[in-house]
Amino acid sequence: MAQALDEKAADVAAMLSLMANPHRLRILCRLAEGEASVGALGQEAGLSQSALSQHLARLRTGGLVTTRREAQTIFYSLANDETRAIMEAMYRVFCAPELDQAR
Repeated sequence: MAQALDEKAADVAAMLSLMANPHRLRILCRLAEGEASVGALGQEAGLSQSALSQHLARLRTGGLVTTRREAQTIFYSLANDETRAIMEAMYRVFCAPELDQAR
């Protein structure tokens, strides 16, 4: 049982490490709202194309986001139910638009 817990803890720590970057967290908060194209993510994140590409690659390699292609447009979305559940909870606490208005 302790070994299983250690393995899960390592997986969770790796996931949280990817989320710990403010730019990646902003991208993930946007994806908590639903799928988005690279172009839309770039406009909303305020990052250069190169920086956005690097962050998206890390999120994709880490298994937090997935892609689909439609013609020449690439769309990103949260990769799985676990990521979605964590981001929905974080979104409610930190990213929700009504939270910004209340502050």
